[in-house]
Amino acid sequence: MGRITKEIKIPQDSLEIRADLLVQRETSLSRSVIRGMFDHDCVSVDGLLCDDIGYLVQGGAFVVLKYDPETRYKEKPRAHKSSIFDIIFEDDHLIVVNKQAGYLTVPTNAQETNTLADAVKSYVNRRQPRGPDITVVHRLDRDTSGLLVFAKTAKVGFLIKDQFADRKPERVYVAIVSGRLQQSTGTMESFLATDKDLNQRSVEEGEGGKLAITHYTVAQAFTDATLVRVTLETGRRNQIRVHFAEQGHPILGDQRYEVETARHRLWPHRRLALHAEVLGFRHPVTEKMLRFMVPPPKEFEKFCSTSKPSTQAKK
Repeated sequence: MGRITKEIKIPQDSLEIRADLLVQRETSLSRSVIRGMFDHDCVSVDGLLCDDIGYLVQGGAFVVLKYDPETRYKEKPRAHKSSIFDIIFEDDHLIVVNKQAGYLTVPTNAQETNTLADAVKSYVNRRQPRGPDITVVHRLDRDTSGLLVFAKTAKVGFLIKDQFADRKPERVYVAIVSGRLQQSTGTMESFLATDKDLNQRSVEEGEGGKLAITHYTVAQAFTDATLVRVTLETGRRNQIRVHFAEQGHPILGDQRYEVETARHRLWPHRRLALHAEVLGFRHPVTEKMLRFMVPPPKEFEKFCSTSKPSTQAKK
């Protein structure tokens, strides 16, 4: 058939419409081809080339489409930009991201939409139109940063979740806790249950709690705080926060557990001093072992550089 030109005059009284939806209405081509058309100079609005599929075409606009109906235009790769997450690894089966503090992993009952899951889903759907939905494998608290893995299919999601259920993934966190820990290494083990205020707390075995095991190693000691690396054997909600708070050493910036003790003059940030630094697991499809590491953000480095080191010897 060859390349054709289609001119569209939008009625003056028409409601605004997304450019990609307008092109789809006028051509009946697939969504993926239409996205590619915008990257191959096929669409212009009022004499200017349009490369934004989300551009809102107003009433009275003059749109011109120049394209070959037989060509499968492909969308050009775009650099990912997001204030919510950075991409650490991605393939056809999963995506590993570095979450920024201040965002929920998934929506709450309040139906907050500006979440990590929403942002990752939007990113994946832009690259794989009509593709399967993402599957949330595990979570981080709103005010915690660091590594998370999402699956691109339910099947892959189940396989990764099975690894978490079997305690196989490697998960290492960096945290700054209040006060000085007496031991250079340690393990905290308890059964965590949710109370009437939706807080987690340790209960006696048999009282409905779930086993939670947290290992830690002191990385750097200060006069009134301690930098620790924490390894999770289990992954209960708020596990690290509760275990350290119950020992009298809450994570700095915690607004839920031992709030007064968690305040520190050198940690004015509206976030937890908690970062998921290492994530390792077996790829559910290729069987290859994957291990990722993202250093803590600059707030941690600044705290450590301005805090006074402790002279207390480790035990």
